Amino acid sequence: MGLRGRGRAGGGTIRSMTDGVIPLLDLRQIGRTPPVPHPLPPPRSGPWLDARGRPLRDLRISVTDRCNFRCSYCMPKDVFDKDYAFLPHRDLLSFEEITRLARVFAQLGVQKLRLTGGEPLLRRHLEALIAQLAALRTPEGLPLDLTLTTNGSLLARKAQALKDAGLQRVTVSLDALDDAIFRRMNDVDFPVADVLHGIETAQAVGLAPIKVNMVVKRGTNDDQIVPMARHFRGTGVVLRFIEYMDVGMSNGWRMDEVLPSAEVLARLREHADLVPLAPSSEGETATRWGYADGSGEIGLISSVTQAFCGDCNRARLSTEGRLYTCLFAGDGHDLRALLRGDAVHDARNDDEIAAALGALWTRRNDRYSELRASLPADADAGPARRVEMHYIGG
Repeated sequence: MGLRGRGRAGGGTIRSMTDGVIPLLDLRQIGRTPPVPHPLPPPRSGPWLDARGRPLRDLRISVTDRCNFRCSYCMPKDVFDKDYAFLPHRDLLSFEEITRLARVFAQLGVQKLRLTGGEPLLRRHLEALIAQLAALRTPEGLPLDLTLTTNGSLLARKAQALKDAGLQRVTVSLDALDDAIFRRMNDVDFPVADVLHGIETAQAVGLAPIKVNMVVKRGTNDDQIVPMARHFRGTGVVLRFIEYMDVGMSNGWRMDEVLPSAEVLARLREHADLVPLAPSSEGETATRWGYADGSGEIGLISSVTQAFCGDCNRARLSTEGRLYTCLFAGDGHDLRALLRGDAVHDARNDDEIAAALGALWTRRNDRYSELRASLPADADAGPARRVEMHYIGG
């Protein structure tokens, strides 16, 4: 049974890959404006910690909900078809609004900004936003770590402009080296050679170290694990294998299509000597493994079989200003209303926005993946509806 639906409030249904019929509620319409505390709390010298003691360090910013691929695990074509109602431009946060929020988040402890989508390179004049974000500083006066995730389709033509604007690194999504498999997975007949050219161009202009993310689906592209590893070994590119996740409600996720990272590692170790590496940063999602001869490394992101909720330090800002404190959230917090409200129009009132966001973060208690792992395979740990990945990035 196929998926059917439309991206508008209350319209249509999604027929699940089982026998159920789930009403399609446009989660873009769900959001509460965080209240501004009065009186404002005094300035904090330490990090803002959530209810589980996790600091806020990483902000992922979706700059568009549109994408030119139709990967089945993210934007299946039978849901996101020619009639799907994407957000109109007037609803998107402006570059100035994004920069203002990023500046406030930096005051709360954010050290890393990742631009996502959809496909972020579809957002016109993105270089102007990157230049604004590159000028931001932490309270200690340090630049933020500024990165971007892309499907690579436009990377070759835009890499130099992105670097010149101040982007530091890129992560490229690439699910197969075999052209037929890759075209089938992106479902728009896009050739793998063009993505590989984009990676090479980005590396040449200095957007490095480059990471390549491969979502592994059992029976779909798991035969590409070893070829992908061989291709990128010794190139300076870090290849990361991601377990197929149950993000959103449209991808027909099934546990039997998840290939555990332990099996990925076992396959790789049949062809190469790998040794464990220490994490490169606090809250890192990938478990790192290095080739024993020093010719590079791979990463394993095991969000299904080995939940890493315990040190998750990430928040996600949607295209039109909803803040999500978990990738599997059911609703968001309307920061656009906070930005454009009468009480905080003036830039002098960034302290009010910071107080509202800080209060929101301290209440955060999300641990979806941990709960999912503790339940039977056919149980659902999350909200009845979850926001789609293309809307808030991965």
